[in-house]
Amino acid sequence: MDEAVPIFRMEGMSKRYGGVQALEQAALTVNAGRVHAVLGENGAGKSTLIKIMAGVVTPDQGKMTLEGREVSFADPAAAVAAGVVSVFQELSLIPDLPVTDNIVISNPPRRFGMIDRKAQRRIAEQALARAGGEDIHPLTPVRDLPLSRRQIVEIAKALARNPRILILDEATSALTAADVTKVFAVLKRLRAEGLALLFISHRMHEIAEIADECTVFRNGSNVATYKAGTKSDSEVVEMMIGRQYSHVFPPKPEARASDKPPVLEVRNLSWAQRLNDISLTARAGEVVGLGGLDGQGQRELLLALFGVLKGVSGQILVDGEQAAIVKPRHAKSKKIGMALIPEDRKTEGLMLPMSVRANLSFAALDRLSRYGIVDHNAEGRAVEEMIKLLNIRTDGLDVPVGSLSGGNQQKTVIAKWLMMNPRIILLNDPTRGIDVGTKQEIYQLLRKLADSGAAIIFYSTDYDELIGCCDRVLVLYDGAIKRTLVGSEITERALVASALNIAGDQALAASAAGSRA
Repeated sequence: MDEAVPIFRMEGMSKRYGGVQALEQAALTVNAGRVHAVLGENGAGKSTLIKIMAGVVTPDQGKMTLEGREVSFADPAAAVAAGVVSVFQELSLIPDLPVTDNIVISNPPRRFGMIDRKAQRRIAEQALARAGGEDIHPLTPVRDLPLSRRQIVEIAKALARNPRILILDEATSALTAADVTKVFAVLKRLRAEGLALLFISHRMHEIAEIADECTVFRNGSNVATYKAGTKSDSEVVEMMIGRQYSHVFPPKPEARASDKPPVLEVRNLSWAQRLNDISLTARAGEVVGLGGLDGQGQRELLLALFGVLKGVSGQILVDGEQAAIVKPRHAKSKKIGMALIPEDRKTEGLMLPMSVRANLSFAALDRLSRYGIVDHNAEGRAVEEMIKLLNIRTDGLDVPVGSLSGGNQQKTVIAKWLMMNPRIILLNDPTRGIDVGTKQEIYQLLRKLADSGAAIIFYSTDYDELIGCCDRVLVLYDGAIKRTLVGSEITERALVASALNIAGDQALAASAAGSRA
């Protein structure tokens, strides 16, 4: 192939959904043997562009060329046949099938007209190895895997199709830091083999590490393409949001006296050897962070507090009185007033085919009803208030919530629970896969909720968020709280040292030794 000819080019791409112009005369050029990052806020047009490229969406107008030849894809199968394979943030795996079947489901190997199980397993093992998932057993049902491992399986599924162009749309957002390191090693090897890689991420440090070129989208159009490393993070963010970039995190209030009684108190909470003798408090107006390496019990702790897990031992007290929270409906009752913002908005937070209105009011229907009949006037007022409060961008209240951008879907999940006026708010990594502009709005909202008297427990895999948002951070290791950081103690160094369950001096020594090596 002539090196001067890009492997893939899109020109003049436009797409409208009802009254929303998702793309307008957008363009993108992708070269073989390069990692091309696409940046932009949620709703900027990135997802629509790559769905057109992957055959999921048909454009209203525009032109695509593959190695200089004009192409169009009627469906994803046509794109895959041409070598364009996608890994989307929304997983396409079938939970009840084993990993092996998921990886080769579209084209299983056959022998004498029957599926060749040995060949199927061999293909799955090779794909998992390429994706950095050697530790995943190919016969494990997908439902038994945590979200980060499911994402590895999704990447392996894509690699099993031998792509020429691999699209990764927030494919690392659910991964642990160790998994991201493995995946990046895979991507660098694929780049060296001559694959074209299209990489979409809101994590700026990932872009800096893996990308060769970057294109910024805003309001459905590409506004700039530049060589990676030639723009500062602030410059990139300003291009993305179209305004000057200010400090991300709102100022924290002065340290409050701790003589105020806790709204939530947990004593000696344990569960299934995943949570070990956890005790904590959260007071009104306080944002309490949960830190530590991913998978150390943070998610299980939030689920246990909300009554999702069975067989939890220990005590949970609300306003000093013991609370029997054995089901989520107990947690969200008026007496307790607890809300949980889940990790995966697509599967745990929203009913995608249903309307924005229905999703927003669902959790608070009992509070919007009289004698079992929904007061639609009260519902409408409450929904409109939430849309205004969180600045949810939607083309009407009756459109499917699945048609909203990822950031606006996440705002809808948060708004749904705020409809209940909760006093205790549990957040499970709520900004995963969200653009920087929406993140900033969520940070402002958290501080506003705390200032209005809510007690907030906030788990994040992003150290910057814990440092910028939290008054205290409880660092978990092996299902137990190993250290509590307060105020100025909340630093990246202290968080890393505590997450590794080593003292700060040891962490410094290890870091220095690593630098000398």
